Amino acid sequence: MTLEEFSAAEQKTERMDTVGDALEEVLSKARSQRTITVGVYEAAKLLNVDPDNVVLCLLAADEDDDRDVALQIHFTLIQAFCCENDINILRVSNPGRLAELLLLEKDAGPAEGGGAAQTPDLHCVLVTNPHSSQWKDPALSQLICFCRESRYMDQWVPVINLPER
Repeated sequence: MTLEEFSAAEQKTERMDTVGDALEEVLSKARSQRTITVGVYEAAKLLNVDPDNVVLCLLAADEDDDRDVALQIHFTLIQAFCCENDINILRVSNPGRLAELLLLEKDAGPAEGGGAAQTPDLHCVLVTNPHSSQWKDPALSQLICFCRESRYMDQWVPVINLPER
C-alpha cells in the first residue's frame, strides 16, 4: 500500500465517521419530531401515498438478512422506487445500533412467549420532512451531499456503519 492509498483510506474512514454522526443527529431530530416511518410494509405504504415528503430511506441488514431472498426483493423494489423519485438511500450495516438510536430495542431476550411484544421491523426506515426547511438542517444536508457524491461515483446505495457508543 502506497502512502497515497493509505491517506485516501484514512480520509474515507474519517468521512464515514462524520456521516455516521450526521445520521445519528438526523435520526434523533426526526424521532423527536415524529417524522420517522419504521418497517418495510409501512414504508411501502408511505412511499405509495406521499413520496414527495420522504427525504431519506435507510435499509438496514446484517449478514443473516443478506440470505433472506424475500427481504432482498423488498430492498430492490424500494431502492428502485427511491431512485425513480429522487429519494436519498443509505444502507446501514448494523441494525442493532439503529435500533438503539430509535429507542425501539426493549429487552435483549427472545420475544417468543405468548403475549410478548415483538420488536418492530427495522429493515426499512424512512425519514420524512413535511416542512421546506430540510436544507437548513446541516446534518441532513451533509447526508444528502454524501448520497449525491456516492451516486457520482456509481455507488447508488452507499453502505454506512453507525458508530458504536
